[in-house]
Amino acid sequence: MNPVKVIIHGAAGRVGQVLISTMQNAPEIRLVGAVDIKVPSEKMNLADGSTIPFSDNLEKMLKAVEPDVMVDFSIAKASLPAIRVASAHKVNSVIGTTGFTAENLVEIEKLAENGGVGILLASNFALGAVLMMHFASLAAKYMDYAEIIELHHEKKLDAPSGTAMTTAKMMASARGRAFLQAADEGKNYPSRGEKQAGINVHSVRLPGLMAHQEVLLGGLGQTLSLRHDTISRECYTPGVLLAVQAVVSRKGFIQGLDKILKLG
Repeated sequence: MNPVKVIIHGAAGRVGQVLISTMQNAPEIRLVGAVDIKVPSEKMNLADGSTIPFSDNLEKMLKAVEPDVMVDFSIAKASLPAIRVASAHKVNSVIGTTGFTAENLVEIEKLAENGGVGILLASNFALGAVLMMHFASLAAKYMDYAEIIELHHEKKLDAPSGTAMTTAKMMASARGRAFLQAADEGKNYPSRGEKQAGINVHSVRLPGLMAHQEVLLGGLGQTLSLRHDTISRECYTPGVLLAVQAVVSRKGFIQGLDKILKLG
């Protein structure tokens, strides 16, 4: 089987740089281009001494290198136009960007359908984080109280994080009924966090942090804590590689990395 031809959109970002560094050695991948608004030259040097084309013009890059998949880790306002362009060129997409609205997600689903391409969007590509969300969904069926604490570096733009919102929605869906709520006399104190799918979510932003999340569940006489810590952004690469392989063979909109993992 021939390697999948991939371009990275958002290549100058923190995750983009890690993906380029680690994916160039993946036998199932062939990096053919990089795109970012911050482009110092027309070539990007790789660690093995080779180069790939580097541009701030996505459409020009797609025409030049004809990739199978665009991997996007940018920001929502840049990602959505990129998905539109990629779909128009029949290029599949793997999206790690968060901050999309419900209307954006509806549009992305239509882009996948109309373009006849695969688009996989996930709020987190770390396999440990995906497992944490899965375990939290299982626990939600049996524990009546739940809260989420998510902690990220001070430069993260959105809050709550996409992972926290996805976790809350998955837990609420799996539970099938509302979580019980701590007493607040109807005052809804801001210090108690922001409710997502009936779960209080607390966002922490501090330098020194990367990406961390703890799900706390409580029941009669007991608590359960589920925590995932990102130690290095390299943790995203295995999940991205799985997603790249999936979108070239599965067309349509796939929301969540768990959809391609056998967790049932």
